[in-house]
Amino acid sequence: MTTSDSAQLHEQYLVAGMTCGHCVSAVTEELSAIDGVESVSVDLNAGGVSTVDVTLSRPLAAADVEAAVVEAGYSLASA
Repeated sequence: MTTSDSAQLHEQYLVAGMTCGHCVSAVTEELSAIDGVESVSVDLNAGGVSTVDVTLSRPLAAADVEAAVVEAGYSLASA
């Protein structure tokens, strides 16, 4: 996790199974609903492992992130 001058935190997650813009929207919506998430940006790798960058106002519990990704219909991947 890194911090910037504006005291925002940035986390990067790997998500498996996304194939299209609808997938990106689903993951973005679920993650954005977590308290403390400021923004979500997805680098889609259709059919592979996509990179999801999240800007936060506070640290998140890993279980909350995983639950949001699973709720969207996908899974976190290992590096």
